[in-house]
Amino acid sequence: MNTAYLVDIIVMLAAAILAVPLSRFLGLGAVPGFLMAGVIVGPSTLGLIDNMTEIGHLAELGVVLLLFVIGIELKPTRLWMMRRMVFGLGTLQVVITGAVISAIAFFLLGVPARAAILIGPALALSSTAMILQILTEQRSLTSEHGRVSIAVLLFQDIAVVPLMTLVALLSTADMTIEADIGLALLQALAILSLVILSGRYLLKPLLHWVARSGTPEIFTASAVLLVVGTSVLMAKIGLSMAMGAFIAGLLIADSEFRHQVMAEILPFRGLLLGLFFMSMGMSLDLGHLLERPLLSFGLVAGLLLVKGLLLWPLASLFGQGRGAAAAIALLLAQSGEFALVLFASAFQSALLDEALFQQLLVMVLLSMMSTPLLARLAHRLAVAHADVTPEGRAKRKPPRSDQEERTPPILIVGFGRVGRHVAQILEMSQVPYVAVDKNPATVQAERGAGRPVYYGDAHQPQVLKGLEVAEAGLVIITIDDHATAANLVALLHNSFPKLEILARGHDLNHCRQLMALGAQFTVSENLEASIALAEVALVKVRGAHQDNARTVERFRQACFREGRNSGTANLS
Repeated sequence: MNTAYLVDIIVMLAAAILAVPLSRFLGLGAVPGFLMAGVIVGPSTLGLIDNMTEIGHLAELGVVLLLFVIGIELKPTRLWMMRRMVFGLGTLQVVITGAVISAIAFFLLGVPARAAILIGPALALSSTAMILQILTEQRSLTSEHGRVSIAVLLFQDIAVVPLMTLVALLSTADMTIEADIGLALLQALAILSLVILSGRYLLKPLLHWVARSGTPEIFTASAVLLVVGTSVLMAKIGLSMAMGAFIAGLLIADSEFRHQVMAEILPFRGLLLGLFFMSMGMSLDLGHLLERPLLSFGLVAGLLLVKGLLLWPLASLFGQGRGAAAAIALLLAQSGEFALVLFASAFQSALLDEALFQQLLVMVLLSMMSTPLLARLAHRLAVAHADVTPEGRAKRKPPRSDQEERTPPILIVGFGRVGRHVAQILEMSQVPYVAVDKNPATVQAERGAGRPVYYGDAHQPQVLKGLEVAEAGLVIITIDDHATAANLVALLHNSFPKLEILARGHDLNHCRQLMALGAQFTVSENLEASIALAEVALVKVRGAHQDNARTVERFRQACFREGRNSGTANLS
């Protein structure tokens, strides 16, 4: 048995386990950790990995899954709500910054025209993974500069797709730039038609049929087949695999299966994307950096300066104050993981030579390493100018189309009879909600009636994350399986301690168990059924006597005291 490839896997896993936690501890994030792990085990340092070609092929699947996740997260409603910042500021940032960097590369640095056309917009992109992590740690996701930065990052994520197509087109030597652009537009129209037709007539019925089988492993296999199959199909007709994965994501972006598919794919994506970044680190030649360190650091400083100076006035043009505009410029000044994706693809297509590719890798890596320092400075600037305080936000609110505050939705877990009745009451009160259920027939019927019900297993953390349970603030558990309900209450309470949980219990003992596990309010279905039957019986026997209500109320209070003395509350 050949175990050489197993040794390589063990070495890479060990390096990642050591480097990534250390990188996060130092405040650099996970991506630089994977990059440095690759550098350490790669040919330029310890030389522990020799099988670079096979590893590179496997690592490409990480890029494929990354583009799939981007496609599935591009919900039209989200884009429309943030349209001014996403398509206004985001477009100007990518186009203007990309054009300026391309011009500098071509006219001042002597980079060939085709390579310069790609390098500019690729370096204009920022690190989505690092910035989202930093904003979360700083609790600035909802701050003024945080919201605008996320909007710009969202457009950058969209821009990766045509840029991946542009790599393939630019590497075709017998085409002009005008032909490249024209062909890209034709391909975009063809892809849009494919998305609409496939999503409407093929994909949803297929996923519904698979979900009805009730076999989680088959659904996982279907999710992987969807991504890989679409990617290979697009590669066969001349597009990139990454473009195919993006199309697969768009196909189910508004589907009831999106959350469950995401939960199945994300573990593969995380592992394979980490492998991709490690392969980039293995490809990095440290000798190139050590031979001309001043040039490398000078280029990184120039990149940060150009991006920051261009984005600052653009952010101000879109209504951001001095502090917020400066914070946005600093936060997005670095290059990111998508630049690595594009440069790796361009190098494999012979669009970049070895020396230029190594220089770009060094620039991206060093600029990402500077992000934590720039982010701390950005946060201080924003706080100093009161842009992250309620008073500062009140003075300078974005246009209403960008800041349409909505009531946080209630999440209903289980959409059987009880869940459906709860939803109908909420609808009558015009209170928004989102529901999740494991029965595909129920989901299909309720979505046909226009209700926001999704297919998924709420026990999977990624499904809960996709449903934005942390933002919901209130979860109503209506499932009738006792053990499942108890496990879910415990999971929600441990993962989201501030979350309010309302749960349906079978009897008083079950309600006490749910309360002990973290539910704030429980209802005993047996107790309520008993009370309703007793009330009707009293009316039949004694008539509409006022003592009926007193008797029922005494019984309620007795049950309430019993529950409270047992450490529970509101059992009835």
